[in-house]
Amino acid sequence: MKVLANDGLAKSGIAALGLNGFEVDLTTVAQDQLVDYINKNEIVVLLVRSATQVRKDIIDNCPSLKIIGRGGVGMDNIDVEYAREKGLKVINTPAASSHSVAELVFAHLFGMVRFLHDANRNMPLEGESKFNTLKKAYAKGIELKGKTLGVIGFGRIGQATAKVALGLGMKVIAFDPFLESADLELEFFDGQKVSFNVKTIAKDEVLKQADFLTLHVPAQKEYAISTKEFEIMKDGAILVNAARGGVVDEVALVKAIESGKIAKAALDVFEKEPKPEVQLLMNPNLSLTPHIGAATAEAQDRIGTELAQQIVEILK
Repeated sequence: MKVLANDGLAKSGIAALGLNGFEVDLTTVAQDQLVDYINKNEIVVLLVRSATQVRKDIIDNCPSLKIIGRGGVGMDNIDVEYAREKGLKVINTPAASSHSVAELVFAHLFGMVRFLHDANRNMPLEGESKFNTLKKAYAKGIELKGKTLGVIGFGRIGQATAKVALGLGMKVIAFDPFLESADLELEFFDGQKVSFNVKTIAKDEVLKQADFLTLHVPAQKEYAISTKEFEIMKDGAILVNAARGGVVDEVALVKAIESGKIAKAALDVFEKEPKPEVQLLMNPNLSLTPHIGAATAEAQDRIGTELAQQIVEILK
């Protein structure tokens, strides 16, 4: 049986599938050529990440397909319900990248509170001629320890992010419309474990209290954070969006930063990927990455292994 990993697959997944008699095709097929390629090669499993769209045209016109797999959490690039109605299995890996995204959130936070996102731009240009000026400009950093992290969306990734915050000595508050509380267990290198229970509170309360706000919500029709939410937030708060493009109103965000209401923000995802707005790319108060939340070697290994296990269970 043939598996097309159109957006790539880690060696761990390829090896696991190979051991179970699957042939893995790593060809990257253009979107408009997918139907023909799948049919010509009798592809049984189509694996994608965020680049490939799996819509009704593929579902309706590829009779050999039995499984559609998404290497990651969100499946907004797949017509999931329609595929399942047509008898296809749709799988993903909701837990595999949680810690990777959490670490990226804190990479951004550490970078912003110590001005690394800006210093890394200016040191190559002015580090030799204006060293003392830059030293003075970046001398008012703050620590994350003791501050309050607000988490909007307290699923797997939100909880993983909360664990990192707790390990740093931060206070964690969270909002989730589907969850009243969560038991978080922090595991340390020597086998010790510490447990925390975090009860969710109203969204407005999270916005009012948070020094730093991180979003971990799925794609949705309306903005999770826009002008109204920015007005509720603390003056000088910092925002991170490593969830989905379109959950933060980017126009309202820029206005909030320009007014000083929001001190800084980090974006790993954008409303207009793969061409983010220029005013975002050029804003010195934004820390930016190109949608790399799950892009660690460890996460990709976990994703490959989890996908392979599910495929074998379904087809073997």
